[in-house]
Amino acid sequence: MIDGFEVGHRTADGDGWLTGTTVVVAREGAVGGVDVRGGGPGTRETDLLDPSALVERVHAVVLTGGSAYGLAAADGVMAGLEARGVGLQVGPGPGELVPVVPAAVIFDLGRGGAFAHRPDASFGSDALEAAAAEDPARGCVGAGTGAKCGSLKGGVGWAERPVDGSTTGVRVAALVVLNAAGSALDPRTGRLWADRTGTLRTPTDEEREALLSATGTAPPPLNTTIGVVLTDATLTKAQARKVAAVAHDGLARAVAPVHSMVDGDTVFCLASGRRPLAEDEGGGWAGSVPAFDALLREAADVFTAACLDALLQAEGRAAWRGYAELAPSVLDGEIPAEA
Repeated sequence: MIDGFEVGHRTADGDGWLTGTTVVVAREGAVGGVDVRGGGPGTRETDLLDPSALVERVHAVVLTGGSAYGLAAADGVMAGLEARGVGLQVGPGPGELVPVVPAAVIFDLGRGGAFAHRPDASFGSDALEAAAAEDPARGCVGAGTGAKCGSLKGGVGWAERPVDGSTTGVRVAALVVLNAAGSALDPRTGRLWADRTGTLRTPTDEEREALLSATGTAPPPLNTTIGVVLTDATLTKAQARKVAAVAHDGLARAVAPVHSMVDGDTVFCLASGRRPLAEDEGGGWAGSVPAFDALLREAADVFTAACLDALLQAEGRAAWRGYAELAPSVLDGEIPAEA
């Protein structure tokens, strides 16, 4: 896990439920940015992340199911952070604070069978209570419980790595809720677009037919992929927004098409500021720009890897099967830690 962050899930799976909430917590605050590309987003407090806005740091980001109804989960996170004394100080008293909690939703309404079963404030409270500073659970958990990708099961994916060439030890990670209208498959081979390094085996002819049959039966969808890029680098709000924007390149490598009118694709970036982006060698621009470019490249790559992880970790629910269930031979019995 990236220093300065915690992740928690609340999962509702069964008895008409197939949804959930995931929260990324920055108790000490983190510089935030956001980039929205889809035509049907559902978001909260994203205007605060504009570089021209007053607020410099946020305290959590909520990713949740439930479409626009699910934004209520952020109320529970705000209440929980307030009770813990975490937030923006807005008055002289010790309790006069406002937690800054942006949020984004996916469309998963009715996928568990009951349209009215969707996250509320209690989901945010429970996800916050479960938050821990360790690698998060993945697959059909939290906001990814009811996610799908085309007609395959989607879910939560996670990937983390050091920034190549960083002299200060900067790390970057991506937490993705993959719920895309587009397909994750190359129809010629049945391979996943996100497997850019060829880690997985090619599906057998029978598996390829099963995959293509599954992806050919989807009705016109309502979807949205959301996620957070996390880094321990020290960034400005403008730089954080740029990281979020470039992370969409990673999504475009994993799913085709992306950013449609029925997707509300939204990516956040949170920077805890635990490490300088580059060593101070008196180089100014010459030192910081290459270091930031390296972070951008890694942000796109790690977002693709998190999409791949989501697809491999997903287990079938309702009408949707997981990729690994339809093509078990590609894994040779083991899901890779990261492609």
